[in-house]
Amino acid sequence: MKYLVIVFVFLLGEFSVQAAKGMVKVESKFSVSETADRLEAVLKNKGMTVFNRIQHSESAEKVGIELRETELIIFGNPKAGSPLMKCQQSLAIDLPQKALIWKDENNKVWLSYNDLTYLAERHSIVGCDKALLKVNLALDNLSKAATSK
Repeated sequence: MKYLVIVFVFLLGEFSVQAAKGMVKVESKFSVSETADRLEAVLKNKGMTVFNRIQHSESAEKVGIELRETELIIFGNPKAGSPLMKCQQSLAIDLPQKALIWKDENNKVWLSYNDLTYLAERHSIVGCDKALLKVNLALDNLSKAATSK
C-alpha cells in the first residue's frame, strides 16, 4: 500500500510542482486574495474548520518590511487528521493543515501545502496508507478548486 501512495503522489506531480522540500506548489489563475477567498469558501463548503487566516504581508508592512502578498490559511478536520495522529502522535506538530498563498518574484501566484509523503517520512508513519491517501487526495482537490477556473 505504501507504494500505492508513492505512485499516487507521483501522478499528482503533473498537476503541481515540488517546491521547497516537503511542499507541494500549485500555480493559481487568481490573485493571492482571490485564491485565499476561494480556498476558504471551499473549505467551509466541505465542512472543514478554518482556524485562522493570516496576512503576513500586512503584518510585515506594519513593522516597515515590504513583503510580496503572502497569506496563510490554517484549517482542518478531525475526521481526517485524528486517524493520522493515532498512527503517529508526533504528526500533531504539523496539524492542523496549512495552505500558503503567495506571489513570487515573477508575480505568479502559488498555493503551497505540506506534502503528505514528506510528513509520513518525517514522522515515520507506517500502516496508515489509506488515511494518508485520503488526505492527499483531499488536499489535491482543495488546491485545484481554489486555483483553477
